[in-house]
Formats: sequence, C-alpha cells, structure tokens
Amino acid sequence: MKHILFLLSWVNCIQLTAQNPSDSTDMFYRHLELNEVVVSGMTGETKLKNSSAPITVVSNLDLRQRAAINLIDAIALQPGVAQITTGSAISKPVIRGLGYNRLLLISDGVRQEGQQWGDEHGIEVDQNEVGSVEILRGPASLMYGSDAMAGVLLLKSNPVVPEGEIHASASTEYQSNSGLFGYSAHFAGHKHGFVWNARWSQRLAHAYQNKYDGYVPGSQLQEHSLSAMLGMNRRWGFSHLTLSHYELTPGIVEGERDAVTGDLLHDADLKTYGHTLPYQRVGHTKAVWENQLYIGGGRLRATLGYQKNRRREYEEALNTCGIHLLLHTMTYDARYISGEHEGWQFTTGVGGMWQRSLNKGEEFLIPSYRLFDVGVFAMMQKEVNRWSLSGGLRYDHRSLHSEFLTENGAERFSDFYRQFSAVTGSVGAVLHINDKINARVNLARGFRAPNMSELGSNGVHEGTIRYEVGSNQLKPEHSWQLDLGMDMSSRYVSLQLALFANRIDNFIFAHRTAEVIDPVHPTFRYTQGDARLLGFEAGIDLHPIHSLHWENTFSYVDARQLHQSADKKYLPFTPAPRWTSDVKVELTHDGRVLNNAFVSAGLECYLRQDHYYRADDTETATPGYALLNLGAGTDILCHGRKLCEVYLSVSNVLDKAYQSHLSRLKYADRNVVTGRTGVYNMGRNVTVKLLFPIL
Repeated sequence: MKHILFLLSWVNCIQLTAQNPSDSTDMFYRHLELNEVVVSGMTGETKLKNSSAPITVVSNLDLRQRAAINLIDAIALQPGVAQITTGSAISKPVIRGLGYNRLLLISDGVRQEGQQWGDEHGIEVDQNEVGSVEILRGPASLMYGSDAMAGVLLLKSNPVVPEGEIHASASTEYQSNSGLFGYSAHFAGHKHGFVWNARWSQRLAHAYQNKYDGYVPGSQLQEHSLSAMLGMNRRWGFSHLTLSHYELTPGIVEGERDAVTGDLLHDADLKTYGHTLPYQRVGHTKAVWENQLYIGGGRLRATLGYQKNRRREYEEALNTCGIHLLLHTMTYDARYISGEHEGWQFTTGVGGMWQRSLNKGEEFLIPSYRLFDVGVFAMMQKEVNRWSLSGGLRYDHRSLHSEFLTENGAERFSDFYRQFSAVTGSVGAVLHINDKINARVNLARGFRAPNMSELGSNGVHEGTIRYEVGSNQLKPEHSWQLDLGMDMSSRYVSLQLALFANRIDNFIFAHRTAEVIDPVHPTFRYTQGDARLLGFEAGIDLHPIHSLHWENTFSYVDARQLHQSADKKYLPFTPAPRWTSDVKVELTHDGRVLNNAFVSAGLECYLRQDHYYRADDTETATPGYALLNLGAGTDILCHGRKLCEVYLSVSNVLDKAYQSHLSRLKYADRNVVTGRTGVYNMGRNVTVKLLFPIL
C-alpha cells in the first residue's frame, strides 16, 4: 500500500509540473533527434518513434560520463533495468525482474554465449569497446529465439570512421574505493574502402571496502581485453571480420567470518592486485564474420560467429583448478530485409546455434552436453497515416543431450536427451497522435528452453555459496506479455510511461531445501510453477532553462508465483521499487579552454523490498536505502583543439552501508558481534576518467 501511495503522489507531481512548463528548446530538439535513430526493435530495424515496445538507447557519451565498475553497472539505472551482483567484479543484467538466460546480450552482431546461467558469471565484454547500448524491454523471441523472454541488451560497436580518416585515442581511469586502475588504447581507420579497428584494454583492482565490513577479501579483479576488426566497405555492401579475446580473473568472496571477532577471514594482503584463493579465471575468445549485400532493393545480411568460453575455478592451489568448463559455440544468422514499398517492409530469415560443453576439471557442477537449435522467422512493418504497425511469427527447435558421468563408482550425471519447440510472435502498433505525443501497444509471445544448469546441475556452486541440484524433467517456459505505453515531448518537458503484464507458464527457479548434501553449503533445487509479473516504468525530464536538466524515473515490478502459499508466492530476486532523480547543469558551450563543462547530482532511492520468497529461508526482506552521487566533467581545449576529456564523480557520497536485494553476498555468514548477516556493497567511491584524442 505504501508503494501505491508513493506512486500516486509522484504521478501527481508529474501532472502539476507538466501544467506549468518553463522556457527551453534544447531537450525538445534532442528528443526529436533521438526519435529519428534507427534501432533493432522487437520486429526488426525501425525508427525509435515507430517501435511498439519500449526501447532505451544509452549513448557513448552517457557511458563515458558514468562511473561504473563494469558495463552492466553503467546501465543498471536505466528504466526497468537492475543487476544481480556477486562482489564488485560480477554483475548480471535483469530486465523487469527477469535475468539469467531469460535475456540475451548481443555483442559484435551475435548472441554472447558464455556461462551466463551462473550467478558468478559476468558478461565478458570490454566496456571500452561498446559504442552504445540498446535496451529492448519485453519478449524478443521473434527476433532472437529462445532466451530472449525478458528482452535484449544490444551492444553496438563504434561506427566505422569516415573514408580517408584515421583515428587514435587513449583513456585511463582511477577508482578510489578498490584502487582500480584502467587503461585503454584505440586505433581505427578507413582508407580506399578498407576499414580497421583495434583496441587494447586493462583494468586492475584490489578488494573493495565499506564501513561495516572494511575491505572484503576476494573482491579483487584483473581484466584484460584485445580486439581487432578488419574489413571492406563497397557500394555492394560490406564484409567485416572481428576477432577478440577477453580475460577476467576475479576473486571469489566467500564471506566467512571469525567466530569470535566477526571479522571476514583472509590470509593475504587485502590490497593486493594479484590472485588469492579462491578465484576464477574466465577467458572468452570470439570470431565474427559479418556481411551485408544490397540485392533487389533490399539487404541480405549474413553473420557467422564462433566463441570459446573457458571458465576455471581455483580453490586449493593457485595453479591447479577444480572446476574447468570449456564451451564451444557457433552461431549463424541470415536475413533479407526488403526495401520499403508503399509503406510496407518485410524481413525473413533463419538463425540458430550449435554448442559443445566439456568438463575438463576434477570437480563438477553441470554435465558435458551438446546443443543445437534452429529458428525461421518472418516479420513485417507498415506505415498507415498516423499508424506504425508491426508483427511477425517464428518457429524454433532446440535439442539438448547430456552426457553420462560416474564419480567414485557412483552416477554423478545421467545421460538424457531433450527436445523443445515453440511458435512465437509479436504484433504491435504505434499511434502518432501528433508530433509530440505517441501511444503504443504490443502483444508478444515468449519462449525459453531450460538450460543445462537447471536440467542437470549436481554440485557445489562456490560463487553462490550453495549446492545446486537440477531436474531433467523441467518443461520449457512460455509467456504472453502485453505492453502499453505513451510518451510526450515538448520544449519544456518530456514524459514517458510504459506498463506491462507478463504471464509465464512453467517459470523455473531455484529454491532452498532442508536436505543436507554438502555439510558446508545449503542445498538448492530447481523447480517450476506458473507466474505473473506486473509493473511499469515512468519518467519525466524537465528543462526549465537552457542549461538545466532534471530527470526522474520510477521502476516497479510485482512478480508472483500463482496458486502458492504466502511464503512461496513471490518470485526470488525481484528488484526493489526504485526512484532515481538526476540534476545536470551545463556550465559552458564553445569555450576557449573549457568546453561542454557540467556538474551533476543524482539520487538513487530504493524502497523496502518485502516481497520475497520466504520458504526455507531462500530469501530475506531488504530495507530501503538512498545513495547520493555527484559528478562533473569538461573538455579541455588548446587553440581550438581538444586535448582531453575529464570526468570526476563520487558515488555513494555519504558512504552509506547497504545491501542490494539482488546481491548474492547478502546471504553470506552472520557477524556474531554485530548480528548483521552477509557482506555489504561498496562504500564511497571517487572516480577520475581521462580520455585523450591522439589522431
């Protein structure tokens, strides 16, 4: 009830503000330009204003100005987006209360395939390489097949530089809380139709700290990345080959405490940038060949990708791993996008992937397996007067084969074979009421096949501090989601409202049980039931004068399991209701020394989350908290030439000790002295970024 009262008062404030606008044109024209951006909507490429489902675009400038530990942290405050964290190194995206394999991450034109089913597995992408991010909220199975039930994070590379130009740049950053140092160098060019793009990046950090736990052992990280693209652009189209290797070496935060003092246990220097036991080493190698040909007034796009993901976990010795998972993935996608004819545009194609996962270590969590899937689809878009219409259908088939394994004479993993098929689709419409107001509606059918962790896991999951057991009888998830939305832009205010209702059959989740398989770790089993999710995102952007912008957003999701008792009715890991408020003052434009200078202040307010899965102590409630952030930035010029960009930010200015409801470390050991359970999130953090254009 208190959440509803808060919302009503907030909406009333929006209405009063919209009735009393001020005098500025800057944000109005920015919004018009953004509406003309072509995005990858639920039914293919379209202008942002014509998308029937909600899409948020995070620009390269937004990413540069944002202080973040990783890419997901940089976008986690976008409407409807949250993150599941395991320390400072690992962040997993959540869209409208759904995460893990329910959302896809597309990078370099292919779906990023690592070990994303696990809580302690990040997205394995160099954030410096990302030019912009498109966030598709809602089922996108029509475009991408299984695993896009919640939506898609589409990572766009920086555009190819103009013909005849060569660009080079370097950047560095420092973060005070964990002593993080980051470096990146970039070199790109376009000569006589040949294009290239290369980047090297490195980041190092020791353990982070907060005022309750001090330094948190095992939260250090090392990150290295190297990528290169070589290709040609011609009148007939283009052909680009991208090669990349990313390596992340994070510590594992166990959260064990001294039985007398309550301090976190450690046996190494807490400010070391090196390895301390236990830790992981994750390597991701990728090759993508992307092609586009102009044929018959349309475009034929064909993309082939190969990825090798190697995850090793070191527990007893620095150079001897326990768990060692090796995943090979090949993806393919071919689609023809017709030219526009009398307002009609069609897209049809085929796509899928092949996977082979192997156990190479001495310890086991999931079985080795083989996977193959294929999907065919057709989509259309039509402009009729003030209406933008879109829709399509897709058929997917996936086969999954688990391999038998014995350990010490006993069966560890069984041999089983499963097949999953589904027909999905989407239909939507946008009514352009006038040049400033748009109304949207979209109905989509989603599909997700259970992953191997859910079907076959049987082992200790160190990063989540639990023993996991799967079930090979799980059914695939199917969903129906209805989206309604409206946006309005004027010279003085921009408003957005997006509502959704999502019904999911056979929702899969892990819950804690009373059984004891391992004496050190609690046992979690995968189960499923029907679920429904209701929620909304609302935003208002005020710009009463040319240099002042005040942006507010509110995100809420209520996620419930149907036909269950009170202790089981809420789905695990549902984000808390969140209100964000950001004020930005632009100080200079076209200055001789300082240009595009600004100062900003932001507030993140998380309400109490008391909608949680209570059975068997799977989850606990999380109190509300608020975080204050400050920022500033400018370009530094000399004789009209940009020397560098400088950004300074302070996160959690008041050094608030808090636990996110989506933090895995919230459930670590109890401090016997203070009575607090688990490990807290990062305290105050000062970040300095420098970007130097060289060519």
